[in-house]
Amino acid sequence: MPNISDREMELLHHYVCEGIGDSKRLKLLYLVADHPRNVTELTEALDISQPTVSHHLRILRERGLVRTERDGTTIYYSLGDPRILQAIEIMRSFVADLLARK
Repeated sequence: MPNISDREMELLHHYVCEGIGDSKRLKLLYLVADHPRNVTELTEALDISQPTVSHHLRILRERGLVRTERDGTTIYYSLGDPRILQAIEIMRSFVADLLARK
């Protein structure tokens, strides 16, 4: 087992696992990876309510998975670090392999 402390495990779980633990948040990450988007754009793209999008964005922002940039009164969301999508793609590949075995 790699040399990883209990605290590191807790942080990994809190920041990453809980952060991406909802399919709406995963979709949001993919959407803001293309280019910065505001809540209205994200609401329309996902066809879910603005309060729901804002709730999920808050979780992603608190965990550093997205960042914000203000332009006047509009806030744009972008990917906090491209490595998170690389990690998600590895997990997607793993799931695809599991499904292919069934």
